[in-house]
Parts: sequence; C-alpha cells; structure tokens
Amino acid sequence: MMWPSHPVVFEVDTMPWLTELRRCLGPSATLANLPARVWDELAPAGTNAVWLMGVWERSPAGLEVAGHDAGLQRSFRTALRDLTPADVVGSPYCVRRYVVDAHLGGPAALVAARAQLARRGLRLILDYVPNHVAPDHPAVTAHPDWFVQGTAAERAAAPDAWFDLGGRVLAHGRDPYFPPWPDVVQLNAYRGEVRQRTAEVLGAILDQCDGVRCDMAMLLTNDVFGKTWGEHAGPAPFEEFWPVVIGRLRRRHPGAVLIAEAYWDMEWTLQQHGFDFCYDKRLYDRLAHEDADAVRMHLGARLDYQHRLLRFTENHDEPRAATALPGGRNRAAAVAVATLPGATLWHEGQLEGRRVRLPVFLGRRPDEPVDGDLARFYRRLITAAAALRRGSWTLLGVTGWPDNPTHRDLLAWAWHGGLPHHLVVVNLADHPSQGRVVLPWEALRGRYWRLTDIDGRVYQRDGAELAGAGLYVDLPPWGAHVLALERG
Repeated sequence: MMWPSHPVVFEVDTMPWLTELRRCLGPSATLANLPARVWDELAPAGTNAVWLMGVWERSPAGLEVAGHDAGLQRSFRTALRDLTPADVVGSPYCVRRYVVDAHLGGPAALVAARAQLARRGLRLILDYVPNHVAPDHPAVTAHPDWFVQGTAAERAAAPDAWFDLGGRVLAHGRDPYFPPWPDVVQLNAYRGEVRQRTAEVLGAILDQCDGVRCDMAMLLTNDVFGKTWGEHAGPAPFEEFWPVVIGRLRRRHPGAVLIAEAYWDMEWTLQQHGFDFCYDKRLYDRLAHEDADAVRMHLGARLDYQHRLLRFTENHDEPRAATALPGGRNRAAAVAVATLPGATLWHEGQLEGRRVRLPVFLGRRPDEPVDGDLARFYRRLITAAAALRRGSWTLLGVTGWPDNPTHRDLLAWAWHGGLPHHLVVVNLADHPSQGRVVLPWEALRGRYWRLTDIDGRVYQRDGAELAGAGLYVDLPPWGAHVLALERG
C-alpha cells in the first residue's frame, strides 16, 4: 500500500489493550485470534495506520530493576489503585530481543494482525529503540565493545550511571538533560558496528510492518551524542548516524515510513537525515500552553518542513489530553492538529476522554467512563479531515477592529486545489472571538456560496463579500469552524 501524503496514525498501547479484550474474549486471546469486529472497531474512520506500541520482548532484568524503583512503584499505584504484581509487565523501551512478545502470541500473531489491518486498508507501525538495549540483551555479553565504557572510579563516583559486567564498566542509557535510565545499557552511536547492526535490525523489523517509530532519535546525532558522552564516545565519525543507517535501509525498504521521536528543535535536522516525519512537540506545547500568536508563528514555517511533521495532542509520553488541555481547549487543539499539513497522531483512549496516563510498564489500565459526546466529536473530526487535507494548504490572515482585538485569538487556514475549498478557523481562547478571515480566492466573486460546517450547519454567503472584506466569524470560547465551500 502506498502511504498518503498526510497520514493519520492511531497509537495502541498493545499490552493493556489486549488485557482489556481478554476480559470478554478469555485469557487465550492473542493478536492472532481476535474476532474481526475487534479490528473493525479499532481505529476511527479516516485512519491510515495503526501503531502497535510495545510488541517486542520485554526484559526480565529490566522488570526486576523497576520492582526496586520507589518512584516507578508510586507512579504505578497512582495510575492503578488496585495494582497487583501481575500488572507490571516491563517497559516496552527496555527490549531484550526484537521478537514479538509471547504474551501477545509471538511472531506468527503479528503476521496475522498485520494481515487483518491490511484488509481494512491500514498500515502497521512498530517501535525501534536505537539508543539503548536491556541489560539482558544478547549483545551486552556478546559485544560489550558496542557500548559506552567507563572506569571503576567513575562507577564508584556515580553508581546510578554505570554498572559492572564481567570486569567492564558500562553506562546506563541517558539523555543529556535527565538522570540515567537504570534499566538499560547505552550503545555507542559512533561505532561502525553499531550502525551496521542498527540497519540490520531495522530492516528485519520492516520485514514485519510498513513503518517504524524510532524512539528518541535525536540522541544518536553526532552533536548530541558527543555532548552527552564526551570522551567516553571516542572520536566522532565523519558521517552522521542516521544518514548511514537510513541509506542502507532504503535499499531494502524504499517505501517504508520512518518516524522520529524528536525534541529540542531538531526536527529539521532529522528530516535532512532521512526521516519522513518528526514529532512536532513544539506545536503541542504551544497549543497546550501558549496563545494563538505563538501557534501562528509556528505555522509560518516552510511548507516542505511542515509536511514532514507529525502533529499530536496526546501520546503515551504525554498526559492525557482530557487533563492536559482542560475545558474546550482540548477540542480546539484537536481541530488544529487534524487539519494541518503533515502526519497526525491519535492515541487509543483519547477519543473516549480517558484521563489516566498509564505508565508504559503496566499491562492493565483502570476502568474509566466513556465521554460519548467527545468520542462523537473526534470521530466526526477525523472523518472530515480525511477528505479535507488535499491539494494545497495556506495559512490565512484574520483582521479585526480597533475596539475588538479578539481577532488575534483566531487561527485560520485553507485547503484548496479544486472544489470544494475547505476553510478552518479555530478560536484558541477562553472567550468569544470575532474577526474577518482573509480568503485567497478572487474567483469567489459573482455568485453565492454555501459553507457547510463539520456539524452540518449551512451558511449562505455572497462571493463579493468573501473575496473582499473576508468571511466574518464569531466563535465561542475554544470554538471552531471546519467549512466546505461550494457553489450555492
């Protein structure tokens, strides 16, 4: 299947999702034997791909570390009040082997799941963790020179950062801004053997799916890796990590989509290194915490850059949108990410208004009430956006009046390249806002136009006014229009 230009991805936390299904299907349910109705109902209409997060074999050694971590244990009990030892299944980012976990049915079950998705026109995305592996990963003992090395003195000075393995001191994985992760071992991204093996493992993963999301991809760039590890990394190679790896990978899987989890404004760099899409964390932060001017500035970036961003208001690393974006802000932000260029990511449970952010170590989640009205909103929006994001995208200006500055809280953009044109206006404010949206279509003059909103409301407008003064809008707090413009 060819990937669309602006794909919609639906993330599923595979272990807790399957645990929930087993309550009605029985304990023998795996990815291989789920009823057709489960796959039919999994992703909302308008979705192009399902990301089954956390399918790989989790590490018993990492699970033991988690069992002794007081902070993790507190987070587990906060999320799941009736926590039992069986609920803690290990981190999907502490991978022992890139083999489908037996709890999910093993490799054959993933083949069956991919086939079920393909029958419904859905592609499959899986994870890869390039920065580190579990302490019981076979490479740790077979190839200890692939990992960042330290000294006994450094281990004595910082026991949380280093550990001893057969007389060698190896580093725990980390990024430069946080303490080390105690359950993983740090690969040395400068080593040629590590780069070669990364390409091989990614190739084997893509034999089983249609795209890969690479965890914390920016950590492997020469600059970040060198700043994180200094002399422990050794001399930096001339070539960057990802162009070498992706270049080899493309020869084997030219049509695969590669997604980078990216932070620190490194999206453009990783796009140039070969990734198809990069997380747009900056947009998330602005939609969640800033105003319309900040979002508008962000959306003024080059289109070739924006087309390769992945927009979201929730994923497994972020708080649930229903809590992080309270009131109507959640819906306003959802309209924005659904209708902008680039890829869009939705998270299973987000549509129903789940509020508990589940630690990835847990294989069961709490029961929560379904917000039926919110679910209907999301499904209507995602379906409408699938038909809308075609042709060319244009950021639009909004004008107002000297005694009414609320137009600055309105964001507007258009999709065009044939009829109907589509127009999106979002009020990113907790008060009513009014303004006139400046439309780019001079050809609107000379006839009346019918504007149909996402909720079915219809407006008739004179083309001369639309092409001249612009479209007058008056939106309630956090309100939005998603309009199709057709001849009246």
